[in-house]
Amino acid sequence: MTLFPNRREFLERCLAGGGLLLAFSLFPFECRVVSAQTLRKGRPEVFLPSVWIQITSDNIVTVIVNKSEMGQGIATALAMIVAEELDADWSRVRFEIAPGREKYKDPVWGAQATGRSTSVRNMIEPLRKGAAAAREMLVQVAAGMWNISENHCEAFRGTVRQLNGNRSLTFGELCALASKFPAPPNPRLKKDGPLRIIGTAVQRLDIPPKVDSTAIFGVDVFVQNLLYATIVRPKAFGAKAVSFDRSAVESIPGVRKVVAVDSGVAVCSESALAAWAGRNALNVKWSRGAHPALSSRSLQKSYLRRLIDIGVTVRSEGDCRAALGNAAKKVRATYFLPYLAHATMEPMNCTAHVRKNACDIWVPTQNQTEAIATAARESGLDVEAINVYTTYLGGGFGRRLETDYVRDAVQVSRVTGTPIKLMWTREEDMQNGFYRPAACCRLDGGLDSRGRLIAWSHKIVSPSLWARVAPEKMTGGVDASAVDGIVNTVYDLPNLHVEYIRIDTPVPVGFWRSEGNTHNAFAVESFMDELAFEAGKDPLEFRLGMLKDNPRAHDVLNFVAEKAGWGKPPAAGRGRGIAQHFTFGSYVAQVAEVSVDEKKGHVKVHKVVCAVDCGYVVNPDTIAAQMEGGIIFGLSAALKEKVEVANGGVVSSNFSDYRILTMSEVPEIEVHIIKTEGKPGGISDVAVPPVAPALANAVFAATGARVRHLPMSGDALLGALRRARKRGGAEPPVTP
Repeated sequence: MTLFPNRREFLERCLAGGGLLLAFSLFPFECRVVSAQTLRKGRPEVFLPSVWIQITSDNIVTVIVNKSEMGQGIATALAMIVAEELDADWSRVRFEIAPGREKYKDPVWGAQATGRSTSVRNMIEPLRKGAAAAREMLVQVAAGMWNISENHCEAFRGTVRQLNGNRSLTFGELCALASKFPAPPNPRLKKDGPLRIIGTAVQRLDIPPKVDSTAIFGVDVFVQNLLYATIVRPKAFGAKAVSFDRSAVESIPGVRKVVAVDSGVAVCSESALAAWAGRNALNVKWSRGAHPALSSRSLQKSYLRRLIDIGVTVRSEGDCRAALGNAAKKVRATYFLPYLAHATMEPMNCTAHVRKNACDIWVPTQNQTEAIATAARESGLDVEAINVYTTYLGGGFGRRLETDYVRDAVQVSRVTGTPIKLMWTREEDMQNGFYRPAACCRLDGGLDSRGRLIAWSHKIVSPSLWARVAPEKMTGGVDASAVDGIVNTVYDLPNLHVEYIRIDTPVPVGFWRSEGNTHNAFAVESFMDELAFEAGKDPLEFRLGMLKDNPRAHDVLNFVAEKAGWGKPPAAGRGRGIAQHFTFGSYVAQVAEVSVDEKKGHVKVHKVVCAVDCGYVVNPDTIAAQMEGGIIFGLSAALKEKVEVANGGVVSSNFSDYRILTMSEVPEIEVHIIKTEGKPGGISDVAVPPVAPALANAVFAATGARVRHLPMSGDALLGALRRARKRGGAEPPVTP
């Protein structure tokens, strides 16, 4: 058979049976479609194949999803992309979560992982190409069977039909023959035009199994002969186990083994209750720890002290120092954000079974590639012997990019020789996480005599995320995530100077929803309001004046202001605040309306209006849901959340002392999606950054108090209110 046979040759030589399976191979700068058959017979050492689409004779189109579904709706979105390009019958589309394999790596990241709102952005091209190849092959088969030109056929809702005729065949009827075709190396993507699936509000594919309880989360995994494990961990950073009462634990019915692991002492039992009873009887004596005097107060002081240091310059335009020196009015403010927990609904867990020649892992993870690498290190097996099966995730927010809980489960299983289901308690989860880095930002601004901004100096003190997980991503001592949101600001800021100062503390830090955009958005958008106040200008107009060269940011901000009734007086006792931010390719603007109980220091959020321009819209319902969820997430962080450190360790232990927003406190949320022709932007993270500054600016509008330290509750808010009253209602532009 020739590489591209004619229809007669194809039909004469093909055998019936089987299904249609497509793959694509990745090269450094391109994506080529190949058939699974070609991959087997070709040169696998040159290609990095990945199978995305399976069509079977029952007319089911299955999309293999290489991303983790943690509530963000990505499994449905990726399936919609395939279904649109393929012209499938949506009612016959399914998805499967890919196991951890080299071939399922994200082509942009070079790893199988989920984060930074990249799933659609990174996968849209390979998925469209794979679907386009499938469509062309199905059309080619049908045209050959009818002995007509392919130009006289089209794919339509799960069938190939003859144009200007009455013949049609389903994908299922065609897939066996189509599987014998070589895939076109450069399939033609559909041209822009009317879309049937993309852009419509389809029901998410993961909702039915979650409603009928058939969805499997990490805590639902069960394998034969497993033991439940829990780990007693130190309360202070750097503390080591000095002694523990093994005999007292092993006498408890159901307890099978006590195992020392890197993170503490594990109790393995026939039931979870027995494991927890064992941990209570273990009576571990710990060393004092490496930093016994460490506390929230000492940490904050260390951040503030570092502000006097000279940092690494990450962006410099014009002459900021000279412009500040010549400014008619100078404004300075310091903003501080605390460490935060991820507080996922489902605490960390992992089921692992280490055998002589293989290791099976069932885990809710955002990072299959690193889970495989971790298991290989701990088991002593080759990566090819590691099987990672990703369950649904009960929340991720970046916490499940870490693999510490995979390491622990594999260590225990290797020692016991049995399957191990490691389950963290909420207290373990809260006190042994990788936290959103605390950050301190000092900003200096200069205004000319007409109230125009002429200088902006921005200094960031924050730990590094990348220094631990990927040191090669540190460029010139700068962590890109720490400066995100200011080095790529959408504003035209003349005489701009940005510095980064890395601070290392014993508190472990990790990726948290939207990363450094949270602290930079809070600082930038709060400072914008302070500058506008000093310039005697409306906060909206002040911002719009610096967005003339960025029409998308300008339009989103203008749109949300109009929808929120900006310029019209709010109800008595309320204030409105506005903020915007560009995060992971998307433009988001928000207006918050609040009232403040000035005696109790309590902020009540009445309404948040949000506008988003994320370019290419896949599922508007998912976008709206993610914006609502991100706003609630951001409100909780701004109003309540703070990891407390004392005596050298984290002392926040549960939702009784790490407070989060409750359902009764959720305000009215109004989301508007602005459709543009831009490339796909991120969604799952992008609503979070503007929330805190919009809220802080609304508090100022309502009370005259500037809140520069988060969370804005209790002493922080009451202190800001006291300072505002002493100064006649308006907080002066100085460091608190």
